[in-house]
Order: sequence, then structure tokens, then C-alpha cells
Amino acid sequence: MAKIGFVGLGIMGNPMSANLIKGGHQVVAFDVVPALLDKAVANGVERGSSCADVASRSEIVITMLPDGPEVDHAVLGPAGVLEGATAGTMIIDMSSISPLVSQKIAAAAAAKGVEFLDAPVSGGEPKAIDATLAIMVGGEQKVFEKALPVLQLLGSTVTLTGAVGAGNVTKLANQIMVACNIAAMGEALVLATKAGLDPEVVFNAVKGGLAGSTVLNAKAPMVISRNFKPGFRIRLHQKDLRNALQAAESMKVGLPLTSLVQQMLVALMNDGKGDLDHSAIVTFIEEMSGTEVKKPASA
Repeated sequence: MAKIGFVGLGIMGNPMSANLIKGGHQVVAFDVVPALLDKAVANGVERGSSCADVASRSEIVITMLPDGPEVDHAVLGPAGVLEGATAGTMIIDMSSISPLVSQKIAAAAAAKGVEFLDAPVSGGEPKAIDATLAIMVGGEQKVFEKALPVLQLLGSTVTLTGAVGAGNVTKLANQIMVACNIAAMGEALVLATKAGLDPEVVFNAVKGGLAGSTVLNAKAPMVISRNFKPGFRIRLHQKDLRNALQAAESMKVGLPLTSLVQQMLVALMNDGKGDLDHSAIVTFIEEMSGTEVKKPASA
């Protein structure tokens, strides 16, 4: 049983910390939002007073935060994780951030004898709750092997993809595929609805064929039922695509489809939809077409 620190108790972090407790570990946690920390304490975590306090009481510290600036501040800033960590501590950043930020933090950690992995996840809130996340890890093999038993309490697949930063490059690739898949699904369902078809019938007809996917199975029912409660928010997916485009620019890689969908996400955020589930990408296409995905009136 390890003493694990956890920083960031939002939609993903709260159930992840709960699964570590279910796995038999002690968890001490901190979040800058008091209500989120109170909720986690009610679920069995110990209360930390700061990121540094959490690190000083832990062998492993997991961070799960919105973006690179928040991770940078939580780890390297005043009263940050590195301030409380000692040589031999391990930091596992499970946030989805720029690989360049991961490498910066890893270098600072190494200077203090602290091990570091970047280990972003895919699966959203449902898979965080049932501990079936896909976890993409960057770092040294020996550090990965040490962290693996803990990560297996959070995900059904845990893959070492390369050196530090590789986890986040893999996650960016994942987010490109998910975003473009949702946008294509939206276009298809809008077309079917405009033609007078029942979108649920169309979904059931195609899901067993080549167009079938985990994204389709998870997001089409949400669109058809008009349920845009966030499992993964539009504003966070926009952030991921922005990071992907920045990384691509640094490597002179063209991502035309990613760029288009990222602009759709920006437009949705400007329309006040940034906190909706990313399945709401379909509403951008609906507004262009004057058609809402729903069962026909005669159905």
C-alpha cells in the first residue's frame, strides 16, 4: 500500500482518487476549489493544505489538471509539488498538456532526484468512474514499471509510448481522431435527419459496419437524446486541439482537418457552449443546416 498524493479533483480527478482508495491506497489530496476538496474528503481522501503539503506526505503524486499552465504552477510554482517532494518521490502527471511542458517539468524534477511520467488518459468521466481509462505514458521503462500497479487501478490499458512527452503526443493524436470522428458523425446524422430518416435507426444500421466506433457508440445516443451533460467539455477538447496544432507547427506537420474542427470548437465556445460535452460539436453543423438531429415527427 502506497501513500499517494492527488492534485486536481474535478470531473476526472475525483473518481480517479476514489479508485485509488478502493485499491487499498491512502490518498492525500488538494484542489484550489474548496468544494471539490470537501467532496473528495467526504469520499475518504485525506485533506492536504497545498500541493507542497501533499507531496511531503506522499511517495507518488498524481496531478490531474486542465492544461499546461496549471500543471506548471502546481508542480513548479510557490508551494508546488517539487517544493514538498524529496529525492525518490515520483510525479505522474495525468493531465492532457503540451509535451513541451511535460519535458520542462521532467527536467526540473530530475534536478531534484524526483522521477516523472506524463500519463494522459482517454475515456472521459464514465471510464474514470469504472477505472477503464486508456492511459498513454511517457517516461523511462524502470519508472513506468514502478508506477504500473497504481496506473492499473485507474485504467484497463496502460501503454508506455516512449520517453517523457510521448504520452502527451499520443494523447494529442487520440484527441484529433476523436474530434474529427464526432464532427463526421454530426454531419452524417444531420444529413440523415434532413432526409427524413430516424437518426436512431441510421445509427443502429451503421454501428456494426466499418463506420462503427467507440466514439459513435458513446456519442450518437447522447446527440439523439439531446444529452450534452459533460463527460469531456468542449473547451477542454479545444485546448487539446490547440496544443496539437502548436506541436504540429513546431514540426512542420499540416493538420487541415484538426484546424477546421478546432475552429468549430472556438465558435461553440463563443456561443456559450464551452462547458457542454464535446458531442455538442453536432450543434455547429445543425445550425449551419437549420436541422436538429431528432426523430421525425411521424415516429
